[in-house]
Amino acid sequence: MFWQLSPATNFLAVHGRQVPLALIHNHRARRYLLRLRPDGSVRLTIPRRGSETEGRRFAGKNVEWIARQLDKLAARPARLDQWLIGTEILFRGELVKIEPGNNGEAKAVRFGGEWLTVPDGGVDLRQWIAKHLWKLAARELPPRVYEFAAVHQLTVSRVTVRNQRSRWGSCSRHGTISLNWKLIQTPPFVRDYIILHELMHLRQMNHSAHFWREVKSVCPEYKTAERWLKQHSSLLN
Repeated sequence: MFWQLSPATNFLAVHGRQVPLALIHNHRARRYLLRLRPDGSVRLTIPRRGSETEGRRFAGKNVEWIARQLDKLAARPARLDQWLIGTEILFRGELVKIEPGNNGEAKAVRFGGEWLTVPDGGVDLRQWIAKHLWKLAARELPPRVYEFAAVHQLTVSRVTVRNQRSRWGSCSRHGTISLNWKLIQTPPFVRDYIILHELMHLRQMNHSAHFWREVKSVCPEYKTAERWLKQHSSLLN
């Protein structure tokens, strides 16, 4: 195991607020790292030779950064717990409204040019629409991966489309590329960036400076795609 959570309950004072602080020991980390979680808590990564005392001191020095991240989190649109008729969801990078359809006697809904039959248009439609989007992603994403692989002379053994909870994609040493079906909700330039990002791991199985140079060489505007994902993360869940 390369990481462990400190059993102690920790809090950090940020402009009068008591923010939960999770201390994570990661033997692979080279430095202290802070990350704001979607629930408003702060994750502090402590490197192999670091200490919790120094970690708390590091967090204290970065209170202003944490405060700004908390403000950004509060300004994001609330998570859509239910997808109902009238709800707007992301599809191919655009907000589209779920609307009632007309499919004979069956219940149907439409959004962004897509139609599908559902059991009842008055209930939460998330599971049926998500299943439909997943099927679209499974049909569209693999050919795009193979297309880019051919352009950049890379060998991909397999492409899978999955429902990862915390990542957009992954690449194995054996050449398997796994992508998150929710990429079907993002703009084409974001989808392509994630695909290229994973393909570049076939050249560099790490996130070193060399790796990012590879990414930039094939996707010069990758930082714009990263920003889009951060700005719209609350709608991609």
